[in-house]
Order: sequence, then structure tokens, then C-alpha cells
Amino acid sequence: MAIWERQYDVLADVLADRGIDVEEVKAKLKAQVIELPSWAVGNSGTRYGVFREDGAARHIWDKIEDCAEIQRVVGVCPVMASHVLWDVTDDGRYEPVRDYAAERGLGIGAVHPNTFMGQQFRLGSICSPDKQVRQSTIDHLVDCVRITREMGSKVIGMWLADGTNYPGQDHLRTRKQRLFEGFKALYDAMDDDMILAIEYKYFEPGFYTTDLMDWGMSYMLCSRLGDRAKVLVDVGHHPPNANIEHIVSILLDEGKLGGFHLNDRKYGDDDLMAGTVNPLQLFLIYDQLVDAAQDPATEVDNVIYMLDQSHNVEPSIEGIIQSLMYTQTAYAKALAVERDTLGAAQNAGDVILANRTIMDAYELDIQPLLKQVRVEMGRHPDPIIAYREGGYARKINDERVGAGIGALGG
Repeated sequence: MAIWERQYDVLADVLADRGIDVEEVKAKLKAQVIELPSWAVGNSGTRYGVFREDGAARHIWDKIEDCAEIQRVVGVCPVMASHVLWDVTDDGRYEPVRDYAAERGLGIGAVHPNTFMGQQFRLGSICSPDKQVRQSTIDHLVDCVRITREMGSKVIGMWLADGTNYPGQDHLRTRKQRLFEGFKALYDAMDDDMILAIEYKYFEPGFYTTDLMDWGMSYMLCSRLGDRAKVLVDVGHHPPNANIEHIVSILLDEGKLGGFHLNDRKYGDDDLMAGTVNPLQLFLIYDQLVDAAQDPATEVDNVIYMLDQSHNVEPSIEGIIQSLMYTQTAYAKALAVERDTLGAAQNAGDVILANRTIMDAYELDIQPLLKQVRVEMGRHPDPIIAYREGGYARKINDERVGAGIGALGG
């Protein structure tokens, strides 16, 4: 018996003593789904340059193969998110992408239009002062509904790079009106069973104003559009020390939480591996989600979880695997919170016990439980070891040497 197996037996007893159904926790961990971003397995970088990997994905077929390998060793990521600019075939078709992904055991998740790569977007896309740019962008967004159908997806994820750099550069209220007009054209073109997940970003690339600058702006826009428009929370897209779990709790209560882009940051939108800088924050976000799942009136089942990060110095596939493992850890610890004890302490105004209950779950060594879950799912208990010993890295390094794609997958 391995050491972790003995540790699992002890941990299972601890959880049972706390009134937590271990089998129920394991079932929820096995059912966890995190979308893989197709673009993250290619070369990516900063504004200053790109450190290329010999084994980086060169095209959509490589991306699918890489995501299938990640799913093989982790087991909770059978869905691949796609970007229409980077994941199209040479003849402009998208059904072959869907079909090949299905052959490799993957579905297509959120589909992302392009409103930022192109010289025409210098002053914005749907918020641009140039009417022709606005119209061509709207035409593209409407066409993305067709593409989403062809991909077999039901979700369109929108991040808008529009903004300004200087006071007086453009009329701000007019830009707000253009913003709504552009999104309404997309929303009205969508099928009735499609969801529009609208992301926001505090800054960059507009450093004076960003047209979709925060969760309040996204919430307002979604509320005006309709029930099928939801807010997408990118963990890195917040000012320092923002209370993201509080934002999540409000969106959950309003029925407007569409999903997440999971990553981490120290200063700004750093796109670091999820859970590597502030694992407590990731845990507290999942704590709100687990808590809300106990309320039948709160919509949680349709929330989308997706990684969205940039691997500049670490190997991309290993960086994604590690992010998935840290995300699993955050979820597992949130499932280990003694909810009855916490609720009683909150109702009694017992600040110390309430905080202690949360921190007791966070400080648990939950890894033996996660290893047991992976083994029961037919996986190696440590996905990084499974990947390194599987030979896939050597294979792609040999096959793709010198053929990495450029920054941001383009």
C-alpha cells in the first residue's frame, strides 16, 4: 500500500467525523468539468517577445491532440474551448474541427469571436468611431453564431478589447451606446438555446478607459440583453485586492454568473497558472459555488469553468495540467467545509468559529483524496508524473521541432 493510500484512509475518517459524506465528495470531483483553451497549448508570450517550445502546437489538429493528452492524464477536461480565428481549417470549415475533436474524445466548449486581432481594430471594434469597422465586426459576430452551430457548441464567449488611451480621445457615452448595439445584434442572432458569456477587463489594451471595464458593466449589459446573457469572470481581470468571491456570490444570487476564466495574477492581468499565486482566493471562489449549489433556487449547474492563461516560461501542457490539479484542489477543499457548523456560527455571530471552519477546510491536506479519485477514474494518482512518463512530450518535441506557432496562437 502506497503512503498516500494510508493517508487517504485517515483523511476519509477525518471527513466522516466532520459529517461529510466522502463518497458524495468523490462523486462531485469525478463529475467536475474544466474546459481547456485551445490557444494555450501553442506558443504565447508578452508584448516583449515569445519563448518558443519545440513541441508547441502548430495548428488546430495539434491543439486537439494536446488537449486529448491532457484529458487522458487528468480526466476532468473533456471539453476544448475554441477561438474562431485560430481554430479554422485551411478551407475555412469548422465541422472537421468538431469531428476530429470528437474522435479524440473531446467536445467543443465556448466559441470565441475575434474583435482584437486586425489593424482595423486600432480604435475599437463595435465601439469604434468608424462605422464600417463597427458594421464589419457585427457581421463577424453574427457569423460566429453559424460557426458555433458548426462546432456543436451552445456558448459564445466574448472578450472585447475596445477602449481608449487618452482623455478626449472619443465620446464615452456614445461608445457605451455602440457597445450595446453591437452586443444586441449578436444576442438577437443567437439560437434560443445558446448562452452569451460576456467577459470584462479592468484595463489593457485601453489604458484610459475600457469599454467593458468591470463586472458591474458586464452585469448591466447582460441585464439589458436578456436571460441568455451571463457574466464571465476572469480571475485575473480585477484590480489588486478585489474581493472576487464577493462578486461571484452576487452574480450567483442574481442568476447572472455564466462562468470563469481560471488563472492567477500577482499585479495585473498576469495570466499565470491557476492557484499558483493566491490559492486561498481560488478556494474561496469555489466555496461560494459549493455553498450556492445547496440552494435549489440558485443556478450553478450551467456555470462554465475554463482555463485561460499564458505559458511564457513553463512547458504549456504541464502548466495546464498543474493548473487543473490546483483547481481540483480548490474544489475538493470547498467540498470539505463543514456547512452546518459554518451556518450555525454565522447565525450566532461567532466570528472566530465561522472563520476557523473555513480555514480548517482550506488547511486540509486534500491530496490523498484527489489521488484516490483519480485512481477510481482509471488515472495515475499524479497527472504530471503520468504525463512525463507517458512519452508524449518526447513525441511532440521530435515531430514539431522548430515549427511552433507565433504569439497568442496566430
